[in-house]
Amino acid sequence: MTALALLAVLLGLWPNATPLRAQALVDLELILAVDTSLSVDAEEFTLQMQGLGRAFAHPAVIGAIQAAGDRGIAVMLMQWSDRHQQHVSLPWTRITDAASAQAVGQRIEAIPRAFGGGGTAIGGAVETALSLFQRSGTSAPRRVIDVSGDGIDNRGPFTRTFWAQALSAGVTINGLAILNEDPFLDRYYERNIIIGSGAFVLTATDYEDFARAILAKLVREIADTPVADVPMTRRQLGHR
Repeated sequence: MTALALLAVLLGLWPNATPLRAQALVDLELILAVDTSLSVDAEEFTLQMQGLGRAFAHPAVIGAIQAAGDRGIAVMLMQWSDRHQQHVSLPWTRITDAASAQAVGQRIEAIPRAFGGGGTAIGGAVETALSLFQRSGTSAPRRVIDVSGDGIDNRGPFTRTFWAQALSAGVTINGLAILNEDPFLDRYYERNIIIGSGAFVLTATDYEDFARAILAKLVREIADTPVADVPMTRRQLGHR
């Protein structure tokens, strides 16, 4: 093939050229970032997976997916722990109806634990999650990282290090603070974790309460229920 013909193929002008495949459009890209650090024991990990799995099978979440639009949502689940410990346990999966939501719920409930311990590197989890949006195979008007955990950043860069990157990519970071070890963890999440339009924090009293809290959180995130925007005066980059 001549150089001119090759250029024509690349530009889509050659008669037999196949256009580049466009990404599928969904209403939301959602990354579930789940804490599996040392502070989370085996029973607590199971409660997280059960809570998430059953939430996707719940009529309220299925209704939220339908309310979000006609294109469905794309979901990924990532376990995180120490600075370089992040594991994609559910790759990007599209949910469009009750059957696909229930199937995702069953897959999540069966997920094994990826890490046996390690520190609490929320910043490392957010950094990895931001890169994973580039591999979704979809595009969406909304992108959300749903961080759940029971402790503050204690490994690697702080989460706020990646706020500017999240804002420039149009990503909202929401938080679910599990208060079993730190009753004021929600305040830390409000000041140091969440950012973006409509970002919010919900709380679970402990891991037994996780199922209730994550159900409410998913419904709000998926249906895009209006929530007061986080005041940017509290989100000044570099402020803690």
